[in-house]
Amino acid sequence: MKHQAVIFDVDGTLLDSLEDLADSMDTVLRQNNFPVHSLDRYKYFVGNGMENLVRRALPEERRSDEALVAECFDRMREEYANRWNAKTRLYEGIPELLDALAGLNVRISVLSNKPHDFTRKVVGELLGRWRFDHVFGERMSVPRKPDPAAALEIAGLSGISPGRFLYLGDTATDMRTATAAGMFAVGALWGFRTADELLSAGAMALIRNPLELLPLL
Repeated sequence: MKHQAVIFDVDGTLLDSLEDLADSMDTVLRQNNFPVHSLDRYKYFVGNGMENLVRRALPEERRSDEALVAECFDRMREEYANRWNAKTRLYEGIPELLDALAGLNVRISVLSNKPHDFTRKVVGELLGRWRFDHVFGERMSVPRKPDPAAALEIAGLSGISPGRFLYLGDTATDMRTATAAGMFAVGALWGFRTADELLSAGAMALIRNPLELLPLL
């Protein structure tokens, strides 16, 4: 096999978490008498960290109000902590893919722009039957994706060259992260964004089903 390891994004790749994120943010918006959004709009609000999700969901004229953003971010964390697993589920085919990778002794890790504590909680509770070498969310000490620092950190900790990694994600942010890190960028078409977005951001392959990742190894 050319590739010895896989890095996974979480939201839109391993987990269909959009409804819980949207419901949490809509609750915060209603508390402030702001308009709420359709689920399709949230597909483009997520992917660059929770603070950016909050900022994008606010009315355009209020997005530069840093005090409001900070207040809504704190409320969003509270709401999401209470309902993160109400509707979130593994995508069809993900358990079979992870089982197959384990059988092939392929190393797996997670890299998300979701806050680090939520990332570890979600992976631990919904994906706990599989052994992930490293599970990283957004951390204060490391730039968020698409900066490649965290992906390269995983490669270094794993003792595997970046060129031996597949990187599976569903947004332009993921594809740019993989490309900048020198990893093979694979776009997940079951996620939140379009094939055109993924290809324009550097996807080297697109897959419609998780098990289609296996031939790319």
